[in-house]
Amino acid sequence: MKLKLKGMTWSHERGLNPLVAASQAFRKLEPNVEIEWDARSLSDFELYPLELLADTYDLIMIDHPHIGTAVAKGLLLPLNDRVEEAFLKDQELHSTGLSYASYTYEGRQWALPVDAAAQVSAYRQDLLDQAGLLPARSWSDVLAIAKQLPIGQSIGLPLVPVHAYSTFFTLCAQLSNRAYWSEGLDLPMEVGEQALALMESLMPYVHSESVHQDPIHMLNLMGTSNEIAYIPLIYGYSNYARVGFRPSVASFGNIPSDSGVPSGSMIGGVGLAISSQCRHADIAARFAVMVASPEFQRTSFFLNDGQPGHREAWLDPEVNRLSGGFFKNTLDTLTHGSMRPRFHGYISFQEQAGNLIRYRLMNQAPERRTVIQTLNEMHMQVRREHQETGL
Repeated sequence: MKLKLKGMTWSHERGLNPLVAASQAFRKLEPNVEIEWDARSLSDFELYPLELLADTYDLIMIDHPHIGTAVAKGLLLPLNDRVEEAFLKDQELHSTGLSYASYTYEGRQWALPVDAAAQVSAYRQDLLDQAGLLPARSWSDVLAIAKQLPIGQSIGLPLVPVHAYSTFFTLCAQLSNRAYWSEGLDLPMEVGEQALALMESLMPYVHSESVHQDPIHMLNLMGTSNEIAYIPLIYGYSNYARVGFRPSVASFGNIPSDSGVPSGSMIGGVGLAISSQCRHADIAARFAVMVASPEFQRTSFFLNDGQPGHREAWLDPEVNRLSGGFFKNTLDTLTHGSMRPRFHGYISFQEQAGNLIRYRLMNQAPERRTVIQTLNEMHMQVRREHQETGL
């Protein structure tokens, strides 16, 4: 009897190609099982309600901030009952930073971290060399680069709402060495103001398209033109560090930090989860285990445009040779990264917060203190609303 499973990922080579390859590899192990993948845009991946996918798809690639709502609404199956404990322990032991922990919620594991990412820095080594500049190590270095680039070249910073929020969150976590909203606490006024001030200091120098760009579009611009030489904070995509992926190769490194430790980066990455509506959950779990296994991660997953989550793949010499050292050069940032909140209802807060932060950056209004106060009020209001209604 032939079985067909449906999966949902996001529409980028990194999101789709390794899973199509994995489905073909799984077909050799399970000849009667066919897994078909659909893909949605990056913005849909970050914001689209998971409940609208769980009824249609068996396997879902998810962003960890959706976990709280997914668990509250019973949208996913816990993996603990279908995956051997020894395998889960290995995944935890070889997690790249907080990747594995980001899918652990209320004592259960809701996804396997098959893809790991965080905000890192990106640059065109050839353009920096021509300008006699080095990649930034501190935030004063970033401003120095911005001011010294030749006419026609700029620094970049993705500032669509979700990514304006991401950069703000990273800076707050780095400045304070805490992720206050993830702990259910108000962000201290001085931390938020300092983060906003740092972002504002970069605005006169960022590429004019930054306010309209997400990481994919900004890295495409970096790889197809000479307009962007350096990006201090952007979600890393190892594809752009591979020769031939785009006309020009991007290099990646740790994020700037005035402390010398590249801390605070808001982790991203993607987890492979099983819908609670999946009628063949054991088969779906076997597929997920194959995709997350260290051997598959450092070979087929990576070679088919994937960005692995298993730490062994991040340390693999051949993986790094083929990606211009992307993984070893950004690993410290992943190791010292911070995790977003995952409470039920968080996604609506993230979107509202990003819009307010972006508005402040573009208009120098409202006042910084008003922005931080409003953000804290929005954060607590969303938490209260979902606690009170249970929705």
